[in-house]
Amino acid sequence: MASSSISITCGVFLVVFVWLWSSCLYANGCYTSIISFGDSITDTGNLKQLASISNRVFPEFLPPYGENFINQTTGRCSNGRLIIDFLAERLGLPLLPPFLQDNGNNNMVTFKQGVNFAVAGATALDPSVLEPRGIVNPMTNASLGVQLAWFKQSLPSICDNDSNCRDFIGRSLILVGEIGGNDYNFPLLWGQPIEEVESFVPLVIDTIISTINELIEMGAKTLVVPGNFPVGCSASYLTVCGLENEEYDPKTGCLVRLNQFAEYHNKLLQTKLKQVRDLHPDVNIFYADYYNAAMEIYRFPYKYGFTNGALKACCGGEGRYNVNPTVQCGEVSATVCDEPDTYVSWDGIHLTEAAYRIISKNLFSTPQFNSLCSTSTSGVGLSGSM
Repeated sequence: MASSSISITCGVFLVVFVWLWSSCLYANGCYTSIISFGDSITDTGNLKQLASISNRVFPEFLPPYGENFINQTTGRCSNGRLIIDFLAERLGLPLLPPFLQDNGNNNMVTFKQGVNFAVAGATALDPSVLEPRGIVNPMTNASLGVQLAWFKQSLPSICDNDSNCRDFIGRSLILVGEIGGNDYNFPLLWGQPIEEVESFVPLVIDTIISTINELIEMGAKTLVVPGNFPVGCSASYLTVCGLENEEYDPKTGCLVRLNQFAEYHNKLLQTKLKQVRDLHPDVNIFYADYYNAAMEIYRFPYKYGFTNGALKACCGGEGRYNVNPTVQCGEVSATVCDEPDTYVSWDGIHLTEAAYRIISKNLFSTPQFNSLCSTSTSGVGLSGSM
């Protein structure tokens, strides 16, 4: 089986992908569903449902979150759609419903076209690994392992036997992440030294890879695995970690050390993904370069219509970056900008719908990605290079 390497340039944004095509691609080259795992970058309502069960209220479920939706406050951590929503639209599939629903298994028919197991606040590592390191997750214990267990539990209701389930999984586009960001966010934003957090990056990566391998054993043929965002450009990190002796990127104003940390995670992830591809040449693995897709916006915000800049949050407290650790977006005392589409940052951690739209377009609107839904059973797909 041949493999190809293609370089794609979007402005100065460079994405290099190598796609290993399987001989068992389906006749129409398209996906019948999307299966998603991850955290608040991808969650479309699971944490909201978990919170309602335990009678908890998070600011992320209050206006102005979800203000671009008719029903609002869908559980998405933005003012509107997320990357996963734009991806589903581009593939002609419905927006992914959260796995956790008020009406239990009544949505299993809907789940055949896609289901989202991602939970806002989720970590890759289980609490049993994080808590001995002094890291307590205040939002959820629905780690990547828990989400995978939910998926396994749901399969008998979606597909009635092992053969049909392997077929269902094989025809699905499976999104594993973004995940791992919260394993770092909690300790770093609480003041843990970056050197200590850096020490368990390999554990985070190994957990992601273990999940990918398990999904492949279950029949997965195409997986999208995003890297982490440039957290040094996050308004929350700039507020909490920005000090006079910190080095800032003169072109973007981002914290250099934190972006180098994110790059370390992404480089290690890509190295491990290459090993998985070598072991499973019949599986298509696409590394989604969230880091560089976002950096394109941080370098050239005005080019994309972000006239209020890339670093200041639209919704939050006061201060240089409109972030105040004591005032969260969604609380009564928070301030909200008038034109969210002119901001990159929504609440200091998450991005606006406008930013997610551009990132999704840069990653998933290329001829190479669109060729996945061509009528040909041979061709080129995408996966990240080093």
